[in-house]
Amino acid sequence: MAKELNIFVENRPGRLRSVAGVLSEKKINVRTMTLQDRGEYGLMRMIVDKPEAAHLALADKGFACALKEILAIALKDKPGSFLKLADVFMKHSVNILDAYGFVLQSSKEAVFCVEVKDTLAVKKVLIKEGFKVLEEELYEF
Repeated sequence: MAKELNIFVENRPGRLRSVAGVLSEKKINVRTMTLQDRGEYGLMRMIVDKPEAAHLALADKGFACALKEILAIALKDKPGSFLKLADVFMKHSVNILDAYGFVLQSSKEAVFCVEVKDTLAVKKVLIKEGFKVLEEELYEF
């Protein structure tokens, strides 16, 4: 399964820089990142090329962080691709807990990342329905 790095950080100037510094020092490349304001704290969610190494490096520096299994689904970067995926989720009653997406190469490939309760079961459904679920290749782009 693909892994998303979740980092809980104080909501104050410089914390993003602190995380970026640790990752840079360990030569870890950030593929995508989201940041959510949660009042006094924020939640950074990242996909990095070396998730386990990133988790260890940040934990060693005192950051509260965790790795979470997600599904990273490859989609064609064209109108209707997201609808096709949404139809599969509806057909199989898949409830999405959290999601975000990004484009790898314009007009070619996008990635839609989702958190669901039963990642293995949903992964099987997606593969059966013809979707490519990224794992290790997610870190190679």
